[in-house]
Amino acid sequence: MIKLVIKLLVSALAIWLTSQFFDNVTCEPWHVSIVVALVLGLINVFIKPIVKILSLPINILSLGLFSLVINGAMILLCSHFVDAFNIQGSNMSALGTAIAFGVVLSLINWILNKLVD
Repeated sequence: MIKLVIKLLVSALAIWLTSQFFDNVTCEPWHVSIVVALVLGLINVFIKPIVKILSLPINILSLGLFSLVINGAMILLCSHFVDAFNIQGSNMSALGTAIAFGVVLSLINWILNKLVD
């Protein structure tokens, strides 16, 4: 149970740090990142597997690069559920920002998890 809470807090820190790198991503106040980490975790557990199965043919054709688009879409979905977590821009620019946010978030999350473990 404690490991789960630590993982949640590390993910929240990674989300907050990543949001500081992007001008059109807001995650303020800082404790909203805990809610974002929780919602994003639930989305990744319940919705993302279904989307990955449905998009398997295009993911195979793109040699796995479509997974980046799926991650970006999950982050955009999370921003619709959490009001204080916003990704500004039109639909396509917001998706591009969400994809870049997901890549940077994965890198920061990986580094922080290596430091904690």
